[in-house]
Amino acid sequence: MIAMLQFATLVLTTIFAAATAVALHWLFLRAAFLMMRPATARRILARTELVRGTTQLARTFASQR
Repeated sequence: MIAMLQFATLVLTTIFAAATAVALHWLFLRAAFLMMRPATARRILARTELVRGTTQLARTFASQR
């Protein structure tokens, strides 16, 4: 009876350790992917007013020549 209890304890401890290892591995893998993201991943969109203004200036100066 004691041998069965020790074997059951060993099995449960092994399952718990395996689950913990998988969870930590998944957490570290996600952290690694987040750290490897390029700096351009969070792009700030260009303001369209500036683009339109630049286009208008280019047209104005091109027509003067």
